[in-house]
Amino acid sequence: MRADRLLSILMFLQARGRMTATELAAELEVSERTIYRDLEALNASGVPVMTERGPGGGCVLPENYRTNLTGLSGHEVRGLFLSAVPGPLADLGMGKSIEAAVLKLTASLPAVHRQGLEQVRGRIHVDTSEWFCPNEPLAHLDTIERAVWSSHQVDISYLTSGGARMKKCIEPYGLVAKGMVWYVVAAVAEGARVFKVAHVKSARRYVQVYRVSRIQSARMLEEQFERPGDFDLRTYWEKWCAEFESNLPKYSAMVRIDPQLSPAMTRMFGESMRDLLDSAGPPDGMGWVTITLTFDSFEAARTSILGLGRAAEVLEPPELRTAIRDMACEVAAFYENSNGVKRRS
Repeated sequence: MRADRLLSILMFLQARGRMTATELAAELEVSERTIYRDLEALNASGVPVMTERGPGGGCVLPENYRTNLTGLSGHEVRGLFLSAVPGPLADLGMGKSIEAAVLKLTASLPAVHRQGLEQVRGRIHVDTSEWFCPNEPLAHLDTIERAVWSSHQVDISYLTSGGARMKKCIEPYGLVAKGMVWYVVAAVAEGARVFKVAHVKSARRYVQVYRVSRIQSARMLEEQFERPGDFDLRTYWEKWCAEFESNLPKYSAMVRIDPQLSPAMTRMFGESMRDLLDSAGPPDGMGWVTITLTFDSFEAARTSILGLGRAAEVLEPPELRTAIRDMACEVAAFYENSNGVKRRS
């Protein structure tokens, strides 16, 4: 275990540069005292790790120091290759690059690991796409990506979720792929609508998120911008997602559920439904349980619960119970009056 930890410290310092003992201890889930002992062991073995005290100090390797990538375990190799699935990165034209990198890494591995990789490919496949989701148009992703790398401003025409068109001059800080959907995180002029928690203000600029598929036109300008040194894309995205989800409209419904419907409920609503059913109160005399479901809207609640048929009964709110009853009656009447003959086009 200690050999693995020493190698991990070496890889962290090579990849990230200067790190404090506190940071290394947190990454490796050990005490700072253990980290200092490990650093002494690395120095004793000929690895010139330097430690500097005070503000701005930490552990660092000499500039240009590098070591070969050795000591990977079988699990680490499998994890590395499974993480190299192109997924949405293929939209950026990186699919072939990832394949080439994997090929080079494969050639550098010991024979025992190369043999195991064929088993990985035959036994595990990672599909990053979602069910029934058509590919989004990404006509301007290439322009946005080039602007991200070169720090150039971009004039865009954008179609909002409500159908309104607007023109903006943005300073793209980064791209984020959530599932198979691409977003650009960019600074815009002061006064634009932002989320309370997630916004960042710098040099009279606010940061916003745009869905790339809704960009109708994009023209990269000659003007460049300075990306704030303290801006962290991952931190911003996590805060923005939390704020976005908390601002989504919610519609709750109290529903009686036939316990035989549990497997279907899990398939339809995800694994969290299993926990919800397990934590429900005691069943009634018929063995049914009562739970509260949350939907994005009244319409989503009506459609989803209606699809559960007679295995679910809405108790509250009354307007949802009435709407489902009326829609069920309309569907029944339609089929009652239909003779099943195909209509001519």
